[in-house]
Amino acid sequence: MKSFGASKEFLLGDAIEWETVGEGVQRQIMGYDDKIMLVHVKFSKGSIGPIHDHHHSQVTFVKSGQFEVSINGEKKVLKEGDCFYIPPHAPHGAVCLEDGILIDVFSPIREDFMEK
Repeated sequence: MKSFGASKEFLLGDAIEWETVGEGVQRQIMGYDDKIMLVHVKFSKGSIGPIHDHHHSQVTFVKSGQFEVSINGEKKVLKEGDCFYIPPHAPHGAVCLEDGILIDVFSPIREDFMEK
């Protein structure tokens, strides 16, 4: 079980550790239950979220930075305040064009993120 800081209901970002998940990419797992999960993902300029797919629905909010996002082969450049939706099994990935943070919401939760 991941450590949340205060409790599972009140999540203190400063108390939740970031884990390195790729070169220039860190992840902070925030709140979740068996149906939904919120994750912060921090990217350094030039870092890559490689093309992949999964059975989860995903909505991502660009909290900061700028990203070239690919979904089902279509690419768009998104910046702070933009959002994108990834349907289940759709190949997707991102290239960070400017240091930034994405906020990912998954349903159901990413069990594979919990295996560490």
